[in-house]
Amino acid sequence: MKRAFYFILLLTFVGCGYKPASYYTDRILKTKVYVDVKSSLRDPENTVLIKDAINEVLVSKFHSILAPFDKADLKFFIKLRSVSFEPIQYDQNGFVTAYKTVVVLDTLYKSKDKQKRIVTSGEYDFPIESNSIISDTKRFEAIKFASKKAIEEFISKIAIEGMLDDNK
Repeated sequence: MKRAFYFILLLTFVGCGYKPASYYTDRILKTKVYVDVKSSLRDPENTVLIKDAINEVLVSKFHSILAPFDKADLKFFIKLRSVSFEPIQYDQNGFVTAYKTVVVLDTLYKSKDKQKRIVTSGEYDFPIESNSIISDTKRFEAIKFASKKAIEEFISKIAIEGMLDDNK
């Protein structure tokens, strides 16, 4: 009985043309990729953190190959729109004990046949000691994780577009 159920379930997915989101992201991102993050004059350290986070996501999760500009099949031009730290939790004395970091990225991607600009954001929550300030280590870590989430949102949007293009 169980086998029949799984067989019918499998037949349903195969019959309806179901393809997982990873199918579309692999089609787009399993190529040579160039990443350019525009430096922020106000906070150049964030630019380096964001570029490292993006490269890490592309290589580890999507197995993209980082390439120079002239050899790349897909090019990302990323601009940091904003980084903000918002208090989200307080102790009984009114001191902040947790923050939310929000990173907003403006990404332009170009391939041979397509060019698209997408704005995404990523968030990361983190605690701090009561009555203290955000250390550089915590700040950099928060920006890195929020940037990873923003680029993952960007890649999800690309996958959705790939699915919509495939269904046309």
